[in-house]
Amino acid sequence: DFPCECLYSESSCEDYVEAAVKQAMKIHIASPPGDILIFMTGQDEIEAACFSLKERMEQLIASSTREITNLLILPIYSQLPADLQAKIFQKSEDGARKCIVATNIAETSLTLDGIYYVIDTGYGKMKVFDPRMGMDALQVFPISRAASDQRAGRAGRTGPGTCYRMYTESAYLNEMLPSPVPEIQRTNLGNVVLLLKSLKVDNLVDFEFMDPPPQENILNSMYQLWLLGALSNVGGLTDLGWKMVEFPLDPPLAKMLLMGERLDCINEVLTIVSMLSVPSVFFRPKEREEESDAAREKFFVPESDHLTLLNVYQQWKEHDYRGDWCNDHYLQVKGLRKARQVRSQLLDIPKQLKIPLKSCGRDWDIVRKAICSAYLHNSGRLKGVGEYVNCRTGMPCHLHPSSALYGLGCTADYVVYHELILTTKEYMQCATSVEPRWLVELGPMLFSIKDSGCEY
Repeated sequence: DFPCECLYSESSCEDYVEAAVKQAMKIHIASPPGDILIFMTGQDEIEAACFSLKERMEQLIASSTREITNLLILPIYSQLPADLQAKIFQKSEDGARKCIVATNIAETSLTLDGIYYVIDTGYGKMKVFDPRMGMDALQVFPISRAASDQRAGRAGRTGPGTCYRMYTESAYLNEMLPSPVPEIQRTNLGNVVLLLKSLKVDNLVDFEFMDPPPQENILNSMYQLWLLGALSNVGGLTDLGWKMVEFPLDPPLAKMLLMGERLDCINEVLTIVSMLSVPSVFFRPKEREEESDAAREKFFVPESDHLTLLNVYQQWKEHDYRGDWCNDHYLQVKGLRKARQVRSQLLDIPKQLKIPLKSCGRDWDIVRKAICSAYLHNSGRLKGVGEYVNCRTGMPCHLHPSSALYGLGCTADYVVYHELILTTKEYMQCATSVEPRWLVELGPMLFSIKDSGCEY
């Protein structure tokens, strides 16, 4: 690799998206040829930066008397359709300069030749477990010095490069952590606890982890496993827990599969679990929001986002897994193919455990019961229009406007949800309406029946 010069910002900047866009324009106007790579935290920021760059280029071309070299503005993030992702690797025509705007996916997993300038905003998204809320949330954090050096190194692959850091040298030296927080210390430990229990480690609180996670996270995961029926009252693995160890899935999803076996709908649950393990398959391109929302609504199963995912997959299967069918219905074929791949891998486990693959046909109410069993810790009670509170913690949780349950007139008194996403509000991602009697039957340690219905 070639040397890379790092230039710091003189003062800390208010709006790093705007600062990065200005810096890219300066480079394009005044610096020698070479492609630019900008690091942002996520899709929204990337789209905002690309939009701003496009506007500035148009203004520049309109107001300039000399000829301006073309700037190819190329976003890259995981949700982007594959054909658009491929563009960043293609050679630019007629000597245009490429400006790639990326998430931290471009720190390590992509090799891009021809980058001479890196603009580093100094932030990234990390999955962090909040034990108080009992959920993983993607949050924006300052990156570590190691990640910062990794980003700068991207400019020195093809020749000597320059990295413009949108933060001060003092922030780099004094505020950034030397290396990223190990994942075990910041995410949900359900699988780790299951694995250690299966290895006969009884006392997890005193277990010598290489990077010890917070004790609160361990206890929270044990509590969740107890609610799911994977741990007994004395903290040992139950029969269900031993089976759950076999699945390379988050414990709630493993529980959903095993409940699918018990209720003779494992075939349907396999599809739902596979769809939950890939990013959203619904494609909502800018300028075509209304058409794509209308296409999405055609798949809605009013009681459930989980069943909506099942419906999408089954219709795709009925259309011979075709890519053009996906494009016509604003679905990401890449995500669906990945779900199909995950599904075929998961199929091996029931085979090994000699579990027959039974289907419930179109009786999808029973599938909702299997879904309910997986999310007792994520159950919500209706409080107002589209607004619920978590039955266990009292945390507010809202239906997302893109949910199949939103605004369809059938208001569910009780819902369960896959996870909470914190944006402007606490939104439930992937919600399903459930019968209160199921909550009482499946979670007697949490729910009991009072005259007014179901009480926590």
